[in-house]
Amino acid sequence: MSSLSIRNIRKVYSNGVEVLKGIDIDIKDGQFLILVGGSGSGKSTLLNMIAGLESVTSGEILIDGKVVNALPPKDRDIAMVFQSYALYPSMTVRENIAFGLGVKKVPKHEQEEIVARVAETLQITHLLDRRPAQLSGGQRQRVAMGRAISRKPALFLFDEPLSNLDAKLRVEMRAEIKLMHQRLHSTIVYVTHDQIEAMTMGDLIAVMKDGVVQQLGTPQEIYDNPANLFVAGFIGSPSMNFITCRPAIDAAGEVFVPIENAGQTMRLQLPFDAAALRPYAGRDVTLGIRPEQITDLSSAHGDAGQALSCLVDLVEPTGPDTLLTTKLNGASVTCRAHPREAVQPGQTMTLSFNLSKAALFDPGSGARIA
Repeated sequence: MSSLSIRNIRKVYSNGVEVLKGIDIDIKDGQFLILVGGSGSGKSTLLNMIAGLESVTSGEILIDGKVVNALPPKDRDIAMVFQSYALYPSMTVRENIAFGLGVKKVPKHEQEEIVARVAETLQITHLLDRRPAQLSGGQRQRVAMGRAISRKPALFLFDEPLSNLDAKLRVEMRAEIKLMHQRLHSTIVYVTHDQIEAMTMGDLIAVMKDGVVQQLGTPQEIYDNPANLFVAGFIGSPSMNFITCRPAIDAAGEVFVPIENAGQTMRLQLPFDAAALRPYAGRDVTLGIRPEQITDLSSAHGDAGQALSCLVDLVEPTGPDTLLTTKLNGASVTCRAHPREAVQPGQTMTLSFNLSKAALFDPGSGARIA
């Protein structure tokens, strides 16, 4: 396996449209990098540039310390798994997996050994003599992965490989790809628009928007400490709640915000330094708080929460917990509660607010300010 370095990569098309605006990412040998973002964020363009399918306007791409900008795809020692399986319909599973080995003129007996090992890894040994038309979507994706694995490339590139699968198969294939990574210790770059895939699969996540990496870090770092409003809202399901409020500082030097719910105004104390927030006192800011940080009193687990009585507008049971919606300062806010504690819509419920991981953002620039 190999390391990958992306240094100040830019992509400008002939019509002047700049789709990548100076990307810098480094991943070590054996790491699993997720490129996540919405449509038009530039994630697939970046993957295609790593693969050699798109030219680089400026900057460098290095695989194992070697600049590969000028190398054609076949000389980069990469394997790519696409959203479409791209299997040869007239070939058996065995022949599809062995195709790349035949091109490289690997001896026949070695091909058989490699195919058998790959098929066992992906649990498709019983499918080796079938053709793609006889396989389910998940099985075809395993064959496409097997064809990539058989070549032992320096780098695996996945371009939204699970988009065509139903919800249950997506979960199963997420686990398969992660297990494959653990077995092979392979270096992987994986493109997705699904933040659940990003959070569950990757060692590192690069959150992209408009050709810029908004934040690069581990899944937990990005979830706990989002760099800006976009990252905070994109990562997490349900997403982070955003409440417009005006911080104030009381006589004791404590920071608080007035919170309005159902005609009642309450005070919510914020665990932020008064000196740092003094420039924002009396100005609109955006308070971000995750749904799991607003819960019923019995589920608070001793956290230093603040209790507020809130009118519940919507109740959504999910099984292990129940999502409640209330309005704070006019914004719809999602809370997580234990099913037995949830009330009915239109009823009032005391909720515990744990603000130890809350964040404040500038509503204009979107930058995090606390």
